[in-house]
Amino acid sequence: MTKSREKKRWRLVVFIFQLIVIITAGLVYYQLKTGRLNFVRYEEFGIDMPVDYEIHGIDVSKFQKNINWEAVQQMQVENIHISFAFIKATEGITRQDGNFRQNWSRAKRAGVVRGAYHFFYATRDPLKQAINFQNVVQLESGDLPPVLDIEVSNGQPPAVIRSTARVWLEEMKKAYGVKPIIYTNVHFYETYLGDEFDDYPLWVAHYYQKKKPASARNWLFWQHNDGGRVNGISTTVDFNVFRGDSLAFSKLLIRAKKH
Repeated sequence: MTKSREKKRWRLVVFIFQLIVIITAGLVYYQLKTGRLNFVRYEEFGIDMPVDYEIHGIDVSKFQKNINWEAVQQMQVENIHISFAFIKATEGITRQDGNFRQNWSRAKRAGVVRGAYHFFYATRDPLKQAINFQNVVQLESGDLPPVLDIEVSNGQPPAVIRSTARVWLEEMKKAYGVKPIIYTNVHFYETYLGDEFDDYPLWVAHYYQKKKPASARNWLFWQHNDGGRVNGISTTVDFNVFRGDSLAFSKLLIRAKKH
């Protein structure tokens, strides 16, 4: 092989190597920008977990059956463990979740920060729905604020949904002395609630997204998956993260008994 051919060969090798480096760097940059490197799959949880968030939690109802809250609290995989749980309390004007009372007391005893939520219907009297919740839920120091779960329209226009929701929210603030959290999905919020409720903390449901939910609205909690697994629960369960550090989470909690 002549020196000229050898130089051309090495130039080609160097060029190919540089091209590979550029392509690899581009892929890494793309993954970082889109957040695709920030999800890690843990077989123990059975789902991809958004590891950029420090505080993880679940939400449960009677459909999770009999929960071993000690097992939930003790489960830890690397740096991820369950710090909080939203627990269904009531629905409409008369319904109460059959497992609420035991979940409520056992979660606290196990050391899991707890929050209670109400499934709301715009077709029912919002004041009676607020009374239903108050009759069941006794919030204490260290609990999360009450949650309005509003995700069905039942054929009602946005104006009716907004006006009835506001009655419930204002009653909660009077009863417990804290601003309630709104839970809903991205589509429902944008279609029915709009910017009228932007001053309320938002717990948003948007599954299987990378990095964060696709919402322009500032949010506090993100329900990112509905098929997770946790020790102590025999069924699948919804997974959530809190957008903030432990200090911000602590400031959100109720500090004195309000009811």
